[in-house]
Amino acid sequence: MLFPAEPFKIKVVEPIRKTTREERDRLIRQAGYNVFNLPAESIYIDLLTDSGTSAMSDNQWAGLMLGDESYAGSRNYYHFEQTVREIFGFRHVIPTHQGRMAENLLFSVAVKPGDYVPNNIHFDTTRANVEHKGGIAVDLVIDEGRDPYVEHPFKGNIDVQKLERFIEEVGPERVPLAMLTVTNNSGGGQPVSMENVRQTKRLLERYGIPLIIDACRFAENCYFIKEREPGYERKTVAEIARELFGYADGCTMSAKKDGLVNIGGFLALNNEEWAEKATQLLILVEGFPTYGGLAGRDLEAMARGLREVLDEDYLRFRIGQVRYLGQLLLEAGIPIVRPVGGHAVYIDAKAFLPHIPQAQFPGQALVVALYREYGIRAVEIGSLMFARRDPKTGQTIYPELELVRLAIPRRVYTTMHMNYVAESIIDLYRRRDQVRGLRIVYEAPVLRHFTARLEEVG
Repeated sequence: MLFPAEPFKIKVVEPIRKTTREERDRLIRQAGYNVFNLPAESIYIDLLTDSGTSAMSDNQWAGLMLGDESYAGSRNYYHFEQTVREIFGFRHVIPTHQGRMAENLLFSVAVKPGDYVPNNIHFDTTRANVEHKGGIAVDLVIDEGRDPYVEHPFKGNIDVQKLERFIEEVGPERVPLAMLTVTNNSGGGQPVSMENVRQTKRLLERYGIPLIIDACRFAENCYFIKEREPGYERKTVAEIARELFGYADGCTMSAKKDGLVNIGGFLALNNEEWAEKATQLLILVEGFPTYGGLAGRDLEAMARGLREVLDEDYLRFRIGQVRYLGQLLLEAGIPIVRPVGGHAVYIDAKAFLPHIPQAQFPGQALVVALYREYGIRAVEIGSLMFARRDPKTGQTIYPELELVRLAIPRRVYTTMHMNYVAESIIDLYRRRDQVRGLRIVYEAPVLRHFTARLEEVG
């Protein structure tokens, strides 16, 4: 099985240590069976997230040395602003230290209590920021996006008919904006088609509702459009990106993904009123508008990374490496979300551990087992992250998808690392009956999966 060889060579290496099972068992118990609480030095292969874990290029590292740390008007900000305008096309560019602050700024100025924000599927911080402002986050992905096994080229698409019915039901005055997350992280890293973006914009225009793109993995999404959508095979990824964002009124961006940096993000808007209000809030909570919580050198690295991510040799390798891992698992009969997404392979934890009910967090149980047995850190995207109590009945509402995400950092791991991950998961699958469920002993009221503590059942 082949995928494109790395379009780079390695200059700097970081040693990683493989701990013993006894050590990992002790550490995971001390961490309350939550891999977020583990020391990074105890991890052999870290697939917790692709956010902020990329390896920067020599060009980006060179850019750090050109950091202008002036408090206001840094030349790196103007380079960054120019880059964002050229790629995304929006008039107002507001830097932030990461994507969740961009979300916070947007929803602070646009959402009031009782408003609804539809999306294909909100990710955890997006949903939390909507709800923090008293809004209601609504997921309207197509039906195929809720089925882990159906083959569909664009399972991240929003259901436009459901969106129209929803707007009619609640009233357009209660929908200050709609979002599309590209690629759709919570649904398996699945892309959104250009036609779906176009149809969504056409519908929203009729109701006067702005469209905002969650652009964290925009380059990967655009590469899928080039691969899968008729009429785009001869266009460059940069051209596809410019068209995609041309249908939107703004975007939030965590540049820790497709910006290829370890810190940084931005909010970009065409709406001058929203931009002015967001900028004033930025000054209060992040910093001056030309640095937004970042050093000048970070702005420079982000500007360079946003251009590098559009390189199609890089994208071919990036998506090929994820597919390679997914194919190894598929051939061994491991239940994963199909087709394989752009930045991660997603295991269907309910099918992997059918003996563990959702009330005992099968996704988290699988995450714990992967660490304890093999030193691999993954992340649960299921009941621990998204289950919630119905305020009327008090009953727990579980998400339809109970997934474990193997998020692959960009330009970090090699083919042999992917082979090790695949062999480990296949070995665990043979012994899956030994994995036990979990129960919560502590949880925070918001984003509980980051800090929750659990214990094994039985």
